[in-house]
Amino acid sequence: MPISALLARIRRLIPKTKNQHYDEIVRNFGVGALRPPPTPMSDHELSRALAEFLKDSPCTETVASLGRRLNPSSGV
Repeated sequence: MPISALLARIRRLIPKTKNQHYDEIVRNFGVGALRPPPTPMSDHELSRALAEFLKDSPCTETVASLGRRLNPSSGV
């Protein structure tokens, strides 16, 4: 799945009040810190991963945790 399509799905799942989180996801895909999942995730799987990410302020640790949820083989 292209990153743009994944980001569109993520945008739909993140409330507008959490724009900092979305911006951090976009930035980290841009710099290569996040990688798309090797196989498509269901909306349920993606929303569960994002729910964990949204619990805390966006930082290196929370981005790394999201990265492991999105792509366990990425080594992030």
